[in-house]
Amino acid sequence: MHRAPPSIAVKLPRLAPLLAALALLLLAGRAGAQQQATLRPGDAIKVEIWREGDLSGDYPVALDGTVTLPLLGRLHLTDIPLEMLRDTLTAQYRVHLRNPSINITPIRRVTVLGEVQRPGLYGADPTLALAGLVAQAGGATPNGSLNRIRIVRDGQVLRERVGAGETLTTADVRSGDQIIVDQKSWFSRNTTFVVSTILTLGGIITSIIVASGGGA
Repeated sequence: MHRAPPSIAVKLPRLAPLLAALALLLLAGRAGAQQQATLRPGDAIKVEIWREGDLSGDYPVALDGTVTLPLLGRLHLTDIPLEMLRDTLTAQYRVHLRNPSINITPIRRVTVLGEVQRPGLYGADPTLALAGLVAQAGGATPNGSLNRIRIVRDGQVLRERVGAGETLTTADVRSGDQIIVDQKSWFSRNTTFVVSTILTLGGIITSIIVASGGGA
């Protein structure tokens, strides 16, 4: 039986607590980042109250971080984590309404550009994946690639080749950002042409070889 050298055998148990601590720190960091997600100026919230059409609608977040809602008036909401926003506003509406059925959805307002069917400004729940946002814009064109998504903010490219499965929250997409779907690579866009050209050249070369052999 082969045994690890004594030095390695001694070090592994000592490293185990350190590795466990690092793993916990990484998990805590991710959880903390999600909890810190809040509304920002430029966002909006969608309020839907059953049988209360006059109270339902999309309400923008002002530059000072406030939102003006029917019945509730002007509220400062940018310091409330998104995961607590629904419960917070529902509790306040219940002061004015009897047993209301309320749905509250935060909305990021972003512009979808590039190789999409209907470029433009769209609103989306921060939990929506980038693929879902592109779908709102009619989906990618035949030349567009969901593996080539860029996030642009204030004219600066923040990230390239963002995964289409990332949500707006995990990708740190904010209202005012641009989501740009780039073209597929040249080869991907011209696969049919390339294959056809290769087959044609192959046929020509074969014909030349056959003709050369026949004349020998």
